[in-house]
Amino acid sequence: MVVCCDLEVEVNGEEIFVLDKKTISFYSGRLSKLIGKSRIETQGLKVIFHDFPGGAESFELMTRFCYNSGKLQINPLNLTPLHCVAHFMEMNKTASGSLNLLERTEKSLEEIRYWTWSELLVALKQCQDLLPVANSCNVLEIYLDSLVGRLSLASETSPCPSTSSPDSFDTQSYESLKSSSFRATWWFEDLVALNPYLIEMVTKSMVSWKFDHATISRFLFYYQKSRFIRATSDEKRVIAETVVNMLSLLDWSAISCKSLFGILRVALSLNISKLVRYKLESMIGSQMDQATLDNLLVPPQAGVNYLYDVNLVLSFVKSFVGQGLCCVPLVRLKKVAGLMDLYIAEVAPDPCLKPSKFLYLVTALPDYARENYDAIYHAMDMYLEVHAALSEEEKVNVCYGLNYEKLSSEVYKHLTQNKKFPSKSAVQTLISPQCNLKSLRGGTDHREPFIDSSRSFAEIDIKGKKDEACEQIVLYARKLDLPAENEKLRANLQGMQWRVAELEKLRAKMQNQMTKMLKSRSSSHRNGRSLPRLCS
Repeated sequence: MVVCCDLEVEVNGEEIFVLDKKTISFYSGRLSKLIGKSRIETQGLKVIFHDFPGGAESFELMTRFCYNSGKLQINPLNLTPLHCVAHFMEMNKTASGSLNLLERTEKSLEEIRYWTWSELLVALKQCQDLLPVANSCNVLEIYLDSLVGRLSLASETSPCPSTSSPDSFDTQSYESLKSSSFRATWWFEDLVALNPYLIEMVTKSMVSWKFDHATISRFLFYYQKSRFIRATSDEKRVIAETVVNMLSLLDWSAISCKSLFGILRVALSLNISKLVRYKLESMIGSQMDQATLDNLLVPPQAGVNYLYDVNLVLSFVKSFVGQGLCCVPLVRLKKVAGLMDLYIAEVAPDPCLKPSKFLYLVTALPDYARENYDAIYHAMDMYLEVHAALSEEEKVNVCYGLNYEKLSSEVYKHLTQNKKFPSKSAVQTLISPQCNLKSLRGGTDHREPFIDSSRSFAEIDIKGKKDEACEQIVLYARKLDLPAENEKLRANLQGMQWRVAELEKLRAKMQNQMTKMLKSRSSSHRNGRSLPRLCS
């Protein structure tokens, strides 16, 4: 029998097939339409496909079905490419009363519950080369539902995910599941072969099935480490972004903080997108109380002279505080404050660290997060020693972050004799309001009053210098260069302005008292001078 070869089909630039156009077009609605539009009746007709699902291998599989009059054994290993080709080539024609290819593959998909675990994995891997058709024809969704359903059932009952039939359970799966200690994670290695796109779909399906978020996060970290071994730089970036995006869908408290820092160090060198980096920083910041000092000591990005990436740590703190301080237990807040004290002490000797950046680190947390400011004082002392060339105004700005009322007696005494700190008048401006307000409220302090002639800072005469102190506070407040976005510094500035008002009230009260005392002394003086006259 002579076979007519009057059609050439080029598939994705891989291979050219010479076929009988009547045979192929009989089963394929798409080819039938293409040939029908052509006016060429002789040999030499050529069709070019650039996006044929599965490439030349899948096209050859389709031709076998056509040349065998639709007689082709369909099994789990060839069902996926045949089903995608049937959709792409519109193979919904019926020949001699038998089912067409599309109907046959759809019928075979109904038997998926009897597939082995290995057969299901093979079908999923095949989908990677059949996108986007595998997605549009819903076969990928069917496979994912079956996969996640088996994993869900296995986590509830036994580690055997294959089927209800023991005969369908393959050796490879058995070897990976035979230890009960791996019941929750036995499938990790099996899914590593899937590309990032399928991993994204698997993860979303797991979330919808209410999988344990801690287990999902462990798998994502495992996937990232395993795939990185042989991946190129661009592939690593895609993998890292996929993993971070999927982690952000989970309950952040179920994610290992240590693992987040691990992927952060890798991701920073891959130039990941700003949005993905923001998600990663937010996840880390939400559980910053679990971090360690070593976690925070991240080298800066290229072109930055800092010893460590200070902006990154500030981003962590912003995310932590952004949860809402009313929702964060005080214990967690104090733990972060202790960690920040260690970090500030570590970066204080950095000669490139700007005063404004140092101040941001100190004031990033609310004042009540720290029981005392001794550690901040020592870090500030180191910073001023390294940055001795700072102007007086810059030194005052740095000292603005120190709460003098929360210093221990020893540290407070050391401060009064510390010449590295700003001049007496500038620092007194910051300290005297605290002391005077404490006196105004009737409070007591275990330390001696700061206003003392024996100190290295000059005493401030209560009557003669009150106006000067208030003026200095106002001037200092005006000189502060506060960023618009820093709500904490603005709040502190408002607090200083409130203190000024209180000092004004105190000054007026003391003036009244002084007036009364002067009148009393004057009256007493006149009475005293008249006594001799009475006695005479």
